Amino acid sequence: MVTRWGMGWGMRLRQRWRTWSRRRRAAVVAAALLGLLLGLDRLFPPDMTRYRESSLLVTDRSGEILRAFTTSYQAWRLPVRADQVDPRYLSMLLAYEDRHFRSHPGVDPLAVVRAMGQWLRVGHAVSGASTLTMQAVRALEPRRRNLWSKAVEMVRALQLEERYSKDDILSIYLTLAPFGGNLEGVRAASLAYFGKEPAQLTPAQGALLVALPQAPGRRRPDRHPEEARRAAWRVLDRLHGEGVVSDQAVTEAREEELPSRRIALPFQAPHLAGHLQQAGQAGQILRTTIDGRLQKAVEELVSRQAAQFQDGATIAVLVVENGTGKVRAYVGGSDFFSATGQVDGVRARRSPGSTLKPFIYGLAFDDLALHPQTVMLDARMRFGDYAPQNFDRDFHGEVTAREALQQSLNIPAIAVLDRVGAERFSAHLQNLGVRLVFPKQTEQPGLPLALGGVGISLADLTMMYAGLADAGRMHHLRMLEDQPPGPSQPLFSPVAAWYLTDILADSPRPDSFVQAGSQASGRRVAYKTGTSYGFRDAWALGWTGRHTIGVWVARADGTPRPGNFGRNTAAPVLFQVFDQLSGEPGLAVVPPPPGSIVAATNASLPRNLQRFHPSGDASSQSAADEPHILFPPDGALIELRPGPDGTATTLALKAEGGTQPLRWMVNGLPVPNANRRAEAFWQPDGEGFAKVTVIDAAEHAASVEVRLR
Repeated sequence: MVTRWGMGWGMRLRQRWRTWSRRRRAAVVAAALLGLLLGLDRLFPPDMTRYRESSLLVTDRSGEILRAFTTSYQAWRLPVRADQVDPRYLSMLLAYEDRHFRSHPGVDPLAVVRAMGQWLRVGHAVSGASTLTMQAVRALEPRRRNLWSKAVEMVRALQLEERYSKDDILSIYLTLAPFGGNLEGVRAASLAYFGKEPAQLTPAQGALLVALPQAPGRRRPDRHPEEARRAAWRVLDRLHGEGVVSDQAVTEAREEELPSRRIALPFQAPHLAGHLQQAGQAGQILRTTIDGRLQKAVEELVSRQAAQFQDGATIAVLVVENGTGKVRAYVGGSDFFSATGQVDGVRARRSPGSTLKPFIYGLAFDDLALHPQTVMLDARMRFGDYAPQNFDRDFHGEVTAREALQQSLNIPAIAVLDRVGAERFSAHLQNLGVRLVFPKQTEQPGLPLALGGVGISLADLTMMYAGLADAGRMHHLRMLEDQPPGPSQPLFSPVAAWYLTDILADSPRPDSFVQAGSQASGRRVAYKTGTSYGFRDAWALGWTGRHTIGVWVARADGTPRPGNFGRNTAAPVLFQVFDQLSGEPGLAVVPPPPGSIVAATNASLPRNLQRFHPSGDASSQSAADEPHILFPPDGALIELRPGPDGTATTLALKAEGGTQPLRWMVNGLPVPNANRRAEAFWQPDGEGFAKVTVIDAAEHAASVEVRLR
């Protein structure tokens, strides 16, 4: 029954077909063919994968490229739109490659007829019939060059024209066209050959870029400069003959020198760009908050300064906008391509030395346990088993809190942390999102926190100081322009922030900072320095009304740098970076916020704030105690690990107690260049056992024996 019904239906259809007019039959056939083509078009759309898989770009806030990354198969394919390219180049390209581009549907019938006639007449191809749309198809879906491929390109060209505007198709071509080697697209070619964006090309440069995609291997200017030049002149001559290029443009172009080598693509903020790339995707454009001009200036400054170091030290710098947390400059190191250059100094967690002291004082100010004019005692003290010393191994007696913080005295800061509570201070910072990394053997935060007994990054430190600059309100760092601002968090009250700014703005400039024409030397800047144990890390953090800057100077492998500390190493860099901030004002003198206790002298303070009494088990200790060695410990096995540049291991020798000056000896011989204080540095001359001795002014001695391997 089904078969008979089917046959009957077919006969009825044939009979009806015979009754239709020729025009109606043609319409039905055309509709059927159109339906088939539309179906095939939807089933087999153009493959846009290559266009989507362009290079990931990291740009500054204005859109200028900081760093680009190659595609998965190592091609430079930089996305570009038609409106981002020099109009003169576009007019030359269209006139030379496809004069009917704006009017044809993807295939130029006149060009096809002309090419076929020439082929039939001479037996081989004389001129091509490829439109720019077909060339865009070829770049999207590379195939072997033959008649079948040409037919497929024509169909694909029609599909592209049906889906995209003329400018979109032109953008596809401009992004994917081959320009020699691993350069794809006019933007990559313009940057690699001319060192500039394609928005402002000369006629000679435009002619070269028109000619290159026709034979990119044979016309590469970095390998075949003469052939590239001849090809460019042929383009100019033809376009001049057609009236597209003027006489003057041709004359000027022939006098212009075309490139004979490739230029490195932009490579700024490489550490930041590498970090952002990890979360980015192919074809994505990541617009950062970086000020490109400032970034370049700071990178050049850092490179010059680091070149003066003889021990391979590097410099990291972070510039943050107060009130927003936007990062305006990010330099992770001074030489990205050195042995340790890919260590990101902005994110590395190192001992911060004394740079946490202002935040300890800030909490004490909020607790009303302290005021800048409060008198404190800087004398030998012991907190349980912990007996800290000042950086200069000296004691200053009675000082105000202002003086203690300005001079970065250790013992008063530890006494304040003892009052505030090390665990409370640590928890406060970590609740704000500051990551602290403690030594493995330390279960709970302790008083050494005040002197750098914790790991923290330059990013987190600069973020905290930017919060101090913004009346105690901390903003998390923002590195992308489209990153929404998060809520600010209170470090401490505006009163405490005002006290700290007033104190640190009066800190004297570094002794070594003498720079002709410096603006920062006369600008009011609040700043704090720090030096980690063993002179491993030198820090400087400072702020004005608009920006906060953090500087870290150290060797990436943590090798000690005797004699290099925050004030003489990092602070000069800090003030030179401030000089790079165009029109940056100094700190304004602002009145104290409500709730401040304004006291010109200690005597005018409330009685409970006139003197700070150490809490806990802090107690005085006689200066006549005998010395003992803190490092190295007796019986220690010490690995001798030379630095990456082959420099010998330097060991820090540290003692406490005794009467200064101190003398250091190893195996009965004086330690060269020892500073006659409680810390010295010694370079072992080989493996074996060594006896380290320290002798104080009263001839009391202490010794340890260690093994070197």
